[in-house]
Amino acid sequence: MLHFGPGVNARIEWTAWILATTLGASSPGTAFPGRAPQRAEQASAGAPNVTFNRDIAPIIFDSCASCHRPGEAAPFSLLTYADVKKHARQIAEVTRTRNMPPWLPAPQELKFADEMRLSDSQIDLIQKWLDQGAAEGNPADRPPQPKFTEGWRLGMPDLILKAQKPLILPPEGTDTYWNFIFRLPIEKTRWVKAVEIRPGDKRYVHHANILVDREEESRRREAAPGAGFGGMEIRLESQVFDPDSHLLFWKPGTVPYVEPEGMELRLDKGTDLILNTHLQPSGKTEVIQPSIGLYFASHPATKLPMLLQLENDAKLQIPAGQRNFLVTDDFILPIDVDLLAIYPHAHYLGKDIQALVTLPDGTKKTLIHIPRWNLNWQAVYRYAEPVMLPKGTTVSLRYVYDNSEENPLNPNHPPARVKSGNRSSDEMCHLWLQVLPVNSDPAQGDPRMLLQEALALHNVAKNPADFEAHYNLAAMLQAKGRLDRAMEEYEAALRLRPDDAVANNAMGAALLAASSPDQAAFYLETALKARPDYFDAHYNLGNALASQNDFEGASKQFLLALRARPADANAEANLGSALAEMGKFSEAKSHFERALQIDPDNALARENLSELQRTMNQR
Repeated sequence: MLHFGPGVNARIEWTAWILATTLGASSPGTAFPGRAPQRAEQASAGAPNVTFNRDIAPIIFDSCASCHRPGEAAPFSLLTYADVKKHARQIAEVTRTRNMPPWLPAPQELKFADEMRLSDSQIDLIQKWLDQGAAEGNPADRPPQPKFTEGWRLGMPDLILKAQKPLILPPEGTDTYWNFIFRLPIEKTRWVKAVEIRPGDKRYVHHANILVDREEESRRREAAPGAGFGGMEIRLESQVFDPDSHLLFWKPGTVPYVEPEGMELRLDKGTDLILNTHLQPSGKTEVIQPSIGLYFASHPATKLPMLLQLENDAKLQIPAGQRNFLVTDDFILPIDVDLLAIYPHAHYLGKDIQALVTLPDGTKKTLIHIPRWNLNWQAVYRYAEPVMLPKGTTVSLRYVYDNSEENPLNPNHPPARVKSGNRSSDEMCHLWLQVLPVNSDPAQGDPRMLLQEALALHNVAKNPADFEAHYNLAAMLQAKGRLDRAMEEYEAALRLRPDDAVANNAMGAALLAASSPDQAAFYLETALKARPDYFDAHYNLGNALASQNDFEGASKQFLLALRARPADANAEANLGSALAEMGKFSEAKSHFERALQIDPDNALARENLSELQRTMNQR
């Protein structure tokens, strides 16, 4: 008998449950953020009158002009005295209320990189300038206008990807959430040190973020190749444990970020980049066609960061009129990590957002505190220095929501009960942490898996109705060889979503690994009812049928698998094995040869082709 592969290492899916966040529209006429101030003002009592050229221009140029200039997202320019004087009263108001620059976190011990916060003295100086008549002053006192890099901020990228087809943004209606798929034209693994997002006309793009699709699964959601697809929630699948690692995020004012040495992003052949965009109608039809620039490193990554997501959406049942609705979550780190960046998220009812840690010795530190949450100005916050969090540290989120009439951003008038969900009128309670495991024990395996398993156990205990937690815990248990426990978790996931294709395929794969092909076939067939073009389920069902000596049925499944993924060497090799078992030697030989054309190192195809040739020579 010829061999079938990959045998008991049946194909399963690691599922990255990624939610492209739901964001609200910016207020009309709202200004946009700029760079952090680099100069402090020295005006004092008895000093000469405040002038634009000497006192105000340095603040505006440092903190506002990067967005308030032609071609950027802000609604007006602030590069000249005339520009600034025209908006002087508005500038004084939005800086006094700290709506501008839009820096949400309160001051704290743990500093963020590139903080965009004006000092009290700078705010007072702007108000004093307005009160004194907004004089221009001596032109000789005015600093040069800031110079900005036009085009690609980091220079010419090594690879530029442009959306194959533009999106025609309608003139009216609600906000649009659209996903552009960028197919990577690379033939080998590349390592990326920086990504620059050019989302199209920035006046109509609220935010954008990149998701890495290593299985090209999102393509099936397109009506036509390159057309993209709508929606906020994106579910990405992978056949190996490969957790999200980088926060690839753009909003107005974002400066491209170069990853630290050794933390480059891996991109393999056959990977797609998904640009998830939040777009806002302008009153007329707009054409949006984004681009992405990739900057390659010459060496592979040596450090593997990971994104940890804390959430407690299950607790989001916010009564109408409730002003201080508290949601909490507490997670204990199973290993030492360096905290690199943080990204909190809530919707319109978010009021006071806080994340803190309690160290093993009882010391408490604030990771971030946003006392006046505004989802229009949410951002990724990177720490100026990594924050060491030892094993046993408790990470806590404390989110307060305001569902009263007093909340000016409340989407419901009168207020109504609000639950968790993907719409902007729903709510979320999410906190992403980018962490880098440190001092890990190689004998314990990939430290990221320890983190992910601990998080899955935490989520299952917190919310037994969490499908994703049960599924991901099962996949990790299966990878560790704990099949009985894995199948218990798959069963728990399937009780919640009986028709889920991915979970049924994974359960079938586990049963195949447990040498129960007849039971596996039931789950694999259920997966295919839900998703007829599901490559992995066809492939696994082919193996299940071959294990029962139904080689004709197996060959049909491998053929269907190849229709879904024509260049899969293992499917070609297994089809050849099934045909050989049926005595169709000539056909089998062609499929083994095809497998070796796709992958010259495919051991299964090479061994079975040699066995087939010996059998044919003996006849």
